[in-house]
Amino acid sequence: MLSVVAGGFFGDEGKGKVVAYLALSDKVCAAVRVGSVNAGHTVFWGGKEFKLRIVPSAFVNGGCKLYIGAGSLVRLDVFFREVNTLGVAGRIFVDRNAGIIEERHVETEVRDEYLRNSIGSTLQGVGAAMVDRVMRRLKLARDFPELSTYLVDLVDEVWKIINSGGNVLIEGTQGTYLSLYHGTYPYVTSRDTTAAGILSEVGLGPKYLDEVIVVFKSYVTRVGSGPLPGELSIDEVINRGWIEKASVTGRIRRAAPFNHDLAKRAVILNSATQVALTCLDKIFPSSARVKEWSKLPPEAKKWVEDLEDVVKVPVTLIGTGDDVTHMIDRRKDLGVVT
Repeated sequence: MLSVVAGGFFGDEGKGKVVAYLALSDKVCAAVRVGSVNAGHTVFWGGKEFKLRIVPSAFVNGGCKLYIGAGSLVRLDVFFREVNTLGVAGRIFVDRNAGIIEERHVETEVRDEYLRNSIGSTLQGVGAAMVDRVMRRLKLARDFPELSTYLVDLVDEVWKIINSGGNVLIEGTQGTYLSLYHGTYPYVTSRDTTAAGILSEVGLGPKYLDEVIVVFKSYVTRVGSGPLPGELSIDEVINRGWIEKASVTGRIRRAAPFNHDLAKRAVILNSATQVALTCLDKIFPSSARVKEWSKLPPEAKKWVEDLEDVVKVPVTLIGTGDDVTHMIDRRKDLGVVT
Protein backbone atom coordinates (compact mmCIF):
# COMPACT_ATOMS: atom_id res chain seq x y z
CA MET A 1 0.00 0.00 0.00
CA LEU A 2 1.51 3.32 -1.09
CA SER A 3 -0.06 6.66 -0.10
CA VAL A 4 0.95 10.26 -0.74
CA VAL A 5 -0.05 13.20 1.46
CA ALA A 6 0.04 16.54 -0.37
CA GLY A 7 -0.86 20.10 0.61
CA GLY A 8 -3.86 21.59 -1.17
CA PHE A 9 -3.29 25.32 -0.70
CA PHE A 10 -0.13 27.34 0.05
CA GLY A 11 1.36 25.10 2.74
CA ASP A 12 0.52 25.23 6.45
CA GLU A 13 -2.49 22.95 5.91
CA GLY A 14 -1.65 20.49 8.68
CA LYS A 15 0.10 17.74 6.72
CA GLY A 16 2.27 16.88 9.72
CA LYS A 17 -0.78 16.13 11.86
CA VAL A 18 -2.36 13.99 9.13
CA VAL A 19 0.84 12.02 8.49
CA ALA A 20 1.39 11.44 12.21
CA TYR A 21 -2.19 10.23 12.62
CA LEU A 22 -1.91 7.84 9.66
CA ALA A 23 1.44 6.55 10.90
CA LEU A 24 -0.16 5.54 14.20
CA SER A 25 -3.56 4.37 13.00
CA ASP A 26 -2.44 2.44 9.91
CA LYS A 27 0.68 0.79 11.34
CA VAL A 28 2.84 2.31 8.61
CA CYS A 29 6.08 0.40 7.96
CA ALA A 30 7.95 3.22 6.23
CA ALA A 31 7.53 6.96 5.77
CA VAL A 32 9.37 9.15 3.30
CA ARG A 33 9.79 12.93 3.58
CA VAL A 34 10.48 14.96 0.44
CA GLY A 35 11.17 18.64 -0.02
CA SER A 36 13.56 20.60 2.14
CA VAL A 37 14.15 22.61 5.30
CA ASN A 38 12.27 25.68 4.10
CA ALA A 39 8.99 24.06 5.16
CA GLY A 40 8.21 23.09 8.73
CA HIS A 41 5.69 20.46 9.81
CA THR A 42 4.26 20.71 13.32
CA VAL A 43 3.07 17.74 15.35
CA PHE A 44 1.31 17.91 18.75
CA TRP A 45 1.57 14.50 20.36
CA GLY A 46 1.90 13.16 23.88
CA GLY A 47 1.51 16.60 25.39
CA LYS A 48 4.46 17.99 23.41
CA GLU A 49 4.88 20.15 20.31
CA PHE A 50 7.38 19.02 17.69
CA LYS A 51 8.50 21.32 14.87
CA LEU A 52 10.07 19.25 12.09
CA ARG A 53 12.00 20.53 9.09
CA ILE A 54 13.37 17.33 7.59
CA VAL A 55 12.43 14.26 9.67
CA PRO A 56 9.11 12.67 8.59
CA SER A 57 6.15 13.41 10.86
CA ALA A 58 5.60 9.65 11.09
CA PHE A 59 8.39 9.52 13.69
CA VAL A 60 5.63 9.17 16.31
CA ASN A 61 5.34 5.52 15.29
CA GLY A 62 8.40 3.95 16.89
CA GLY A 63 8.26 0.92 14.60
CA CYS A 64 8.24 2.98 11.40
CA LYS A 65 11.39 3.36 9.29
CA LEU A 66 12.00 6.94 8.22
CA TYR A 67 13.50 8.03 4.92
CA ILE A 68 14.51 11.22 3.10
CA GLY A 69 14.08 11.09 -0.67
CA ALA A 70 16.57 11.59 -3.48
CA GLY A 71 14.88 14.79 -4.60
CA SER A 72 15.18 16.33 -1.14
CA LEU A 73 17.67 18.97 -0.11
CA VAL A 74 19.20 18.44 3.33
CA ARG A 75 21.03 20.78 5.66
CA LEU A 76 23.31 18.67 7.81
CA ASP A 77 22.95 20.83 10.91
CA VAL A 78 19.16 20.61 10.78
CA PHE A 79 19.24 16.87 10.06
CA PHE A 80 21.54 15.90 12.92
CA ARG A 81 19.82 18.23 15.39
CA GLU A 82 16.42 16.68 14.67
CA VAL A 83 17.76 13.12 14.68
CA ASN A 84 19.29 13.67 18.11
CA THR A 85 16.33 15.59 19.54
CA LEU A 86 13.79 13.00 18.41
CA GLY A 87 15.97 9.98 19.16
CA VAL A 88 15.41 8.41 15.72
CA ALA A 89 18.99 7.38 14.98
CA GLY A 90 19.01 3.80 13.74
CA ARG A 91 15.68 4.06 11.95
CA ILE A 92 16.14 7.11 9.74
CA PHE A 93 17.91 6.91 6.39
CA VAL A 94 18.85 9.24 3.54
CA ASP A 95 18.86 8.39 -0.15
CA ARG A 96 22.44 8.53 -1.35
CA ASN A 97 21.39 10.95 -4.13
CA ALA A 98 19.72 13.51 -1.85
CA GLY A 99 21.20 16.98 -2.27
CA ILE A 100 23.06 18.84 0.48
CA ILE A 101 22.58 22.53 1.22
CA GLU A 102 25.83 24.18 2.29
CA GLU A 103 26.35 27.49 4.07
CA ARG A 104 27.33 29.15 0.79
CA HIS A 105 23.83 28.50 -0.54
CA VAL A 106 22.27 30.28 2.43
CA GLU A 107 24.66 33.21 2.01
CA THR A 108 23.81 33.47 -1.68
CA GLU A 109 20.12 33.80 -0.95
CA VAL A 110 20.58 36.28 1.89
CA ARG A 111 22.49 38.55 -0.52
CA ASP A 112 19.75 38.38 -3.16
CA GLU A 113 17.50 41.42 -2.73
CA TYR A 114 14.85 40.05 -5.12
CA LEU A 115 14.45 36.85 -3.11
CA ARG A 116 14.56 38.70 0.19
CA ASN A 117 12.22 41.60 -0.52
CA SER A 118 10.07 40.70 -3.53
CA ILE A 119 9.48 36.95 -3.47
CA GLY A 120 9.51 36.53 0.30
CA SER A 121 11.91 33.58 0.26
CA THR A 122 12.63 31.79 3.54
CA LEU A 123 16.35 32.26 2.74
CA GLN A 124 17.26 28.72 3.80
CA GLY A 125 19.51 28.11 0.77
CA VAL A 126 17.03 25.84 -0.98
CA GLY A 127 16.73 27.80 -4.23
CA ALA A 128 20.48 28.33 -4.52
CA ALA A 129 21.11 24.64 -3.92
CA MET A 130 18.52 23.73 -6.54
CA VAL A 131 20.34 25.95 -9.05
CA ASP A 132 23.56 24.07 -8.31
CA ARG A 133 21.75 20.76 -8.75
CA VAL A 134 20.44 21.76 -12.18
CA MET A 135 23.97 22.89 -13.11
CA ARG A 136 25.33 19.51 -11.93
CA ARG A 137 27.63 20.94 -9.30
CA LEU A 138 25.68 20.26 -6.10
CA LYS A 139 27.22 17.83 -3.62
CA LEU A 140 25.07 14.84 -2.74
CA ALA A 141 24.58 12.89 0.48
CA ARG A 142 27.01 10.21 -0.75
CA ASP A 143 29.79 12.86 -0.77
CA PHE A 144 29.66 13.43 3.00
CA PRO A 145 31.38 10.85 5.24
CA GLU A 146 29.31 11.88 8.28
CA LEU A 147 26.23 10.52 6.49
CA SER A 148 27.76 7.16 5.57
CA THR A 149 25.80 5.15 8.15
CA TYR A 150 22.51 6.73 7.01
CA LEU A 151 22.79 6.15 3.26
CA VAL A 152 20.44 3.86 1.34
CA ASP A 153 19.08 3.24 -2.14
CA LEU A 154 15.55 4.42 -1.37
CA VAL A 155 13.96 3.02 -4.52
CA ASP A 156 15.20 -0.45 -3.61
CA GLU A 157 14.11 -0.08 0.02
CA VAL A 158 10.59 1.13 -0.75
CA TRP A 159 10.13 -1.40 -3.54
CA LYS A 160 10.90 -4.26 -1.17
CA ILE A 161 8.48 -2.97 1.47
CA ILE A 162 5.64 -2.51 -1.01
CA ASN A 163 6.16 -5.97 -2.50
CA SER A 164 6.14 -7.55 0.94
CA GLY A 165 2.71 -6.04 1.61
CA GLY A 166 3.87 -3.19 3.86
CA ASN A 167 2.33 0.28 4.11
CA VAL A 168 4.45 3.16 2.82
CA LEU A 169 3.49 6.79 3.44
CA ILE A 170 5.05 9.68 1.53
CA GLU A 171 4.88 13.12 3.12
CA GLY A 172 4.83 16.00 0.67
CA THR A 173 5.98 19.50 1.41
CA GLN A 174 4.41 22.98 1.24
CA GLY A 175 1.26 23.19 -0.91
CA THR A 176 -0.08 22.83 -4.44
CA TYR A 177 -0.08 26.55 -5.20
CA LEU A 178 3.58 26.88 -4.28
CA SER A 179 4.47 24.44 -7.07
CA LEU A 180 7.16 25.77 -9.40
CA TYR A 181 5.01 24.73 -12.36
CA HIS A 182 1.41 24.90 -11.18
CA GLY A 183 1.52 27.57 -8.48
CA THR A 184 1.32 31.36 -8.35
CA TYR A 185 4.62 31.90 -10.18
CA PRO A 186 6.94 33.64 -9.44
CA TYR A 187 5.77 33.49 -5.82
CA VAL A 188 6.47 29.79 -5.56
CA THR A 189 9.04 27.36 -4.21
CA SER A 190 11.86 25.60 -6.06
CA ARG A 191 10.12 22.31 -6.88
CA ASP A 192 6.85 20.73 -7.97
CA THR A 193 4.81 20.23 -4.81
CA THR A 194 1.97 18.22 -6.38
CA ALA A 195 1.63 14.45 -5.97
CA ALA A 196 3.44 13.78 -9.25
CA GLY A 197 6.44 15.82 -8.11
CA ILE A 198 6.39 14.17 -4.71
CA LEU A 199 6.53 10.71 -6.29
CA SER A 200 9.35 11.81 -8.56
CA GLU A 201 11.48 12.88 -5.60
CA VAL A 202 11.13 9.40 -4.12
CA GLY A 203 11.75 7.56 -7.39
CA LEU A 204 8.42 5.82 -7.93
CA GLY A 205 5.92 6.05 -10.76
CA PRO A 206 2.13 6.41 -10.51
CA LYS A 207 1.52 2.70 -11.18
CA TYR A 208 2.44 1.88 -7.58
CA LEU A 209 0.29 4.57 -5.98
CA ASP A 210 -2.89 3.58 -4.14
CA GLU A 211 -4.08 6.77 -2.44
CA VAL A 212 -3.48 10.51 -2.79
CA ILE A 213 -4.66 12.42 0.27
CA VAL A 214 -4.85 16.16 -0.27
CA VAL A 215 -4.89 18.21 2.93
CA PHE A 216 -6.90 21.41 3.24
CA LYS A 217 -7.12 23.68 6.24
CA SER A 218 -10.63 24.97 6.94
CA TYR A 219 -9.38 28.42 5.97
CA VAL A 220 -6.47 29.44 3.74
CA THR A 221 -3.15 30.80 4.96
CA ARG A 222 -0.03 31.94 3.19
CA VAL A 223 3.41 33.15 4.27
CA GLY A 224 5.35 35.72 2.26
CA SER A 225 4.40 37.44 -0.97
CA GLY A 226 2.01 36.38 -3.70
CA PRO A 227 -1.74 36.44 -4.36
CA LEU A 228 -4.21 35.24 -1.75
CA PRO A 229 -7.82 35.48 -2.97
CA GLY A 230 -10.19 36.88 -0.37
CA GLU A 231 -7.36 37.95 1.96
CA LEU A 232 -8.57 39.35 5.26
CA SER A 233 -7.15 42.27 7.21
CA ILE A 234 -4.91 41.40 10.14
CA ASP A 235 -7.59 42.73 12.50
CA GLU A 236 -10.17 40.38 11.02
CA VAL A 237 -7.73 37.46 11.14
CA ILE A 238 -7.18 38.10 14.85
CA ASN A 239 -10.93 38.52 15.41
CA ARG A 240 -11.59 35.10 13.85
CA GLY A 241 -8.87 33.43 15.91
CA TRP A 242 -6.86 32.48 12.82
CA ILE A 243 -3.62 34.25 13.73
CA GLU A 244 -0.65 31.95 13.14
CA LYS A 245 3.13 32.11 12.80
CA ALA A 246 5.15 30.08 10.31
CA SER A 247 7.18 27.35 12.02
CA VAL A 248 10.39 28.05 10.06
CA THR A 249 10.45 31.83 9.61
CA GLY A 250 8.21 32.95 12.47
CA ARG A 251 6.38 35.30 10.11
CA ILE A 252 2.67 35.98 10.59
CA ARG A 253 0.58 33.99 8.12
CA ARG A 254 -1.83 35.88 5.93
CA ALA A 255 -5.32 34.38 5.93
CA ALA A 256 -8.49 34.11 3.89
CA PRO A 257 -11.73 32.11 4.06
CA PHE A 258 -11.80 28.64 2.53
CA ASN A 259 -11.61 28.80 -1.27
CA HIS A 260 -13.64 26.13 -3.08
CA ASP A 261 -12.24 27.03 -6.49
CA LEU A 262 -8.66 26.51 -5.33
CA ALA A 263 -9.67 23.29 -3.59
CA LYS A 264 -11.34 21.89 -6.69
CA ARG A 265 -8.31 22.63 -8.85
CA ALA A 266 -5.93 21.14 -6.26
CA VAL A 267 -7.91 17.90 -6.31
CA ILE A 268 -7.49 17.78 -10.09
CA LEU A 269 -3.78 18.68 -10.05
CA ASN A 270 -3.04 15.97 -7.49
CA SER A 271 -5.47 13.29 -8.74
CA ALA A 272 -6.74 13.17 -5.17
CA THR A 273 -8.62 10.10 -3.97
CA GLN A 274 -9.26 11.49 -0.48
CA VAL A 275 -9.39 14.86 1.26
CA ALA A 276 -8.16 15.49 4.79
CA LEU A 277 -9.52 18.61 6.47
CA THR A 278 -7.86 20.28 9.45
CA CYS A 279 -8.79 23.03 11.91
CA LEU A 280 -12.53 22.52 11.62
CA ASP A 281 -12.71 23.67 15.23
CA LYS A 282 -11.46 27.10 14.15
CA ILE A 283 -14.60 27.49 12.03
CA PHE A 284 -17.00 25.64 14.32
CA PRO A 285 -15.72 25.88 17.93
CA SER A 286 -18.33 23.38 19.13
CA SER A 287 -16.53 20.72 17.08
CA ALA A 288 -13.32 21.04 19.14
CA ARG A 289 -11.72 17.68 19.99
CA VAL A 290 -14.69 15.72 18.60
CA LYS A 291 -13.59 12.29 17.31
CA GLU A 292 -16.85 10.94 15.87
CA TRP A 293 -18.74 12.17 12.81
CA SER A 294 -22.07 11.64 14.54
CA LYS A 295 -21.11 14.08 17.28
CA LEU A 296 -20.29 17.00 15.00
CA PRO A 297 -22.80 19.87 15.08
CA PRO A 298 -25.18 19.84 12.07
CA GLU A 299 -23.74 23.05 10.60
CA ALA A 300 -20.23 21.55 10.60
CA LYS A 301 -21.46 18.38 8.90
CA LYS A 302 -23.18 20.43 6.21
CA TRP A 303 -20.03 22.48 5.63
CA VAL A 304 -18.04 19.27 5.06
CA GLU A 305 -20.72 17.74 2.84
CA ASP A 306 -20.87 20.91 0.74
CA LEU A 307 -17.11 20.65 0.24
CA GLU A 308 -17.47 17.06 -0.91
CA ASP A 309 -20.13 18.14 -3.43
CA VAL A 310 -17.70 20.66 -4.90
CA VAL A 311 -14.51 18.57 -5.09
CA LYS A 312 -16.21 15.21 -5.81
CA VAL A 313 -13.83 13.43 -3.43
CA PRO A 314 -14.68 12.06 0.04
CA VAL A 315 -13.51 13.99 3.09
CA THR A 316 -12.15 11.04 5.05
CA LEU A 317 -10.13 12.68 7.84
CA ILE A 318 -11.23 15.73 9.82
CA GLY A 319 -8.96 17.44 12.34
CA THR A 320 -10.80 19.00 15.27
CA GLY A 321 -7.92 20.13 17.48
CA ASP A 322 -4.17 20.47 17.72
CA ASP A 323 -3.29 16.99 18.97
CA VAL A 324 -2.71 14.10 16.57
CA THR A 325 -5.57 12.21 18.27
CA HIS A 326 -8.09 14.99 17.64
CA MET A 327 -9.23 13.40 14.39
CA ILE A 328 -12.47 12.07 12.93
CA ASP A 329 -11.66 9.07 10.71
CA ARG A 330 -14.50 8.35 8.26
CA ARG A 331 -12.58 5.98 5.98
CA LYS A 332 -14.35 2.78 7.04
CA ASP A 333 -17.78 4.42 7.03
CA LEU A 334 -17.17 5.72 3.51
CA GLY A 335 -15.81 2.42 2.26
CA VAL A 336 -12.32 3.76 1.58
CA VAL A 337 -10.73 1.10 3.80
CA THR A 338 -12.10 -2.21 5.05
